[in-house]
Amino acid sequence: MQNNLQNMYKRALDIRAPWLKRWDDARRYTMPTADDDSATLFDATASDASDNLAASIYTLLTPPESMWLSLIPESELSPDADYATRVLRANLNDSNFYTTIHQCYMDLVVLGTACLFMAESPIGASSAFTFTSIPMSDIAILPNAVFHTTSMSAREVLEKYPTWTPPANLRDTIKRDPETPLKLVQSLVGSEFTAWLDVGGDIENNIVSTGTFETNPYIIFRWSLASGELYGRGPVLRALPDIKTANKVVELVLKNATIAVSGIWQADDDGVINLNNINLTPGAIIPKAVGSSGLSPLKCGADFDVSQLILKDLRERIRHALLADRLGLLSDKEMTATEILARNADMMRILGATYGRLLHEFIRPLCDRGLQILARRGVIEPIRLNSDAELKYIAPIAQMTAIENITGGAL
Repeated sequence: MQNNLQNMYKRALDIRAPWLKRWDDARRYTMPTADDDSATLFDATASDASDNLAASIYTLLTPPESMWLSLIPESELSPDADYATRVLRANLNDSNFYTTIHQCYMDLVVLGTACLFMAESPIGASSAFTFTSIPMSDIAILPNAVFHTTSMSAREVLEKYPTWTPPANLRDTIKRDPETPLKLVQSLVGSEFTAWLDVGGDIENNIVSTGTFETNPYIIFRWSLASGELYGRGPVLRALPDIKTANKVVELVLKNATIAVSGIWQADDDGVINLNNINLTPGAIIPKAVGSSGLSPLKCGADFDVSQLILKDLRERIRHALLADRLGLLSDKEMTATEILARNADMMRILGATYGRLLHEFIRPLCDRGLQILARRGVIEPIRLNSDAELKYIAPIAQMTAIENITGGAL
């Protein structure tokens, strides 16, 4: 079993490897980190548009507190289902879900794939759920398998897995320095959980913990998916060539602006002008030999007027790819009911496929996991979606779907 798990882990890393460079580029041009010196961001069009798109998805997909979901049995709404709905909604509202999910939406827009970890809180906490947005660089996936790699101190590993006994080759090191960093791999294959230290050698000799999960705590969802691929493609990945080009054009424009401001100068080497002592400041007097031209400006042969046309086109394409020109804020003017319906229908045409995928990969697993935790704690009666009840999701984008179905698209 351990050998098979090790082979699966290696295959998952191999599949993820080509995506790491794409993700790094996408992050660099949209949300660069403070220690990223590999590239300078000159144009913020993509950064601003991706942030606005994530905010729009949050507004359209994440409902306010008064609207979440309803569990509808095949007959009438039962008291048990109604109670489960209210308890689930209350625990989500009391958790850190709404502050964490925006991080996942940013990953969804920029990388095309996001991972939300839904853990069970200790008894007595304000909510039964605790959420963490896991960077995709720490996640490797296979069909029906998730591998989460993280760096933790030995003390943290012992606190998280108190039954773990460090192997003989690490005991003295951990005893001397409990903050010794360890590379921990947590895998979930089907319902089987295994955590081990990635220190080389066989997994069997480095297992930290094993167990089973009734529902998957790793909720991984994608923006869109190409046939045969496991990782999603988001708007930023599609627009990345234009984003890189726009960034380079702005860099060149700024360099040309520097030349236009300070200029490039030439002078005759006549033995009078000492170029090392020249300081180009207002009011400066620069001596020159009689009959010589002294300092004269060197005209730049490049004409960057065309750069503005290129940059305008690139920025429009970036905003279009990131839906900034289609999912913008409502205009200040009053809109008729027909205009609102037409705008909502247009949104559904744009986000319909994405909404369907997110409903299947994000909302349903989230509710399944939440109901399972609450049932295991004895707070509610066990309820299974698609068996005891069906999910009716109520959010702004779902209401647009209902409007579209009623009108039949004829607006």
